Amino acid sequence: MARGEGMGGPVADLFAAGSSSFIDFLQAHRPELLGTSGLLPEGVRAAPDQVPHGTTVLALVYRDGVLIAGDRRATMGHMISQRDLEKVHPADDHTALAFAGSVGLALDLVKLYQVELTHFEKIEGIPMTLNAKATRLGHLVRQNLGQAMQGLAVVPLLAGYDPETGKGRVFGYDITGGRFEREDFHAEGSGSVFARGALKKLYRPGMSRRDAALTALQSLYDAADDDSATGGPDLSRRIYPILSVLTADGFERLPERETEDLAREIVDQRHRLPNGPVAAV
Repeated sequence: MARGEGMGGPVADLFAAGSSSFIDFLQAHRPELLGTSGLLPEGVRAAPDQVPHGTTVLALVYRDGVLIAGDRRATMGHMISQRDLEKVHPADDHTALAFAGSVGLALDLVKLYQVELTHFEKIEGIPMTLNAKATRLGHLVRQNLGQAMQGLAVVPLLAGYDPETGKGRVFGYDITGGRFEREDFHAEGSGSVFARGALKKLYRPGMSRRDAALTALQSLYDAADDDSATGGPDLSRRIYPILSVLTADGFERLPERETEDLAREIVDQRHRLPNGPVAAV
């Protein structure tokens, strides 16, 4: 019997012709598994103040690739719901994403995106290009538009090392899935306006990894200074922002000890300069 012959139902679905997209497969055969799509049930209203939200995340291009970072706080209204949330996740060897917005939906989006990239590579035998990865993430964000309009938005930030150009790249999105490549750096989340202000002041092309990490931490510190939903370095609990880099060697999360040392250096500096360093002339 030929493959799939005489089969029906879910088994036949596995052998049906289709694209190399795992998300397209779920949409066609198991749409209920796509937690980031569809509207809330009729009569049910979103209550954003009762749903954990995560902020702030940023990314910046540096000499060897791109660095992506996020603070650790999640809030529900005016309450802190979690102090050690991880908002930065690897998508594959050369791509990572961070998120701001509804935590539960964001974590589902991260998992789906990771599977999507793995599935594509297994089916096609080659990884997606970085442009294709960025476009595919936009499609996934668009599927959450209905829930986003009801108050449960997810806004990702994508960073990747492009083997074709040998450079790091950064992509931002809106809630409709619109994709926008950002030059040099970008930030998302409620503290993003303050983080971007710090990045504009401190960013320099061709920075070393250490300088890029310090710039990211300074920017998150500024965001936490003015945005109550963003958490700064928590020295007493030893909770620090997550810093990860993507280079020709792949994804690497900076060791906890390295991040702690850099965070303590910044806190000591802020004792002398509460408003942080000034821009280089």
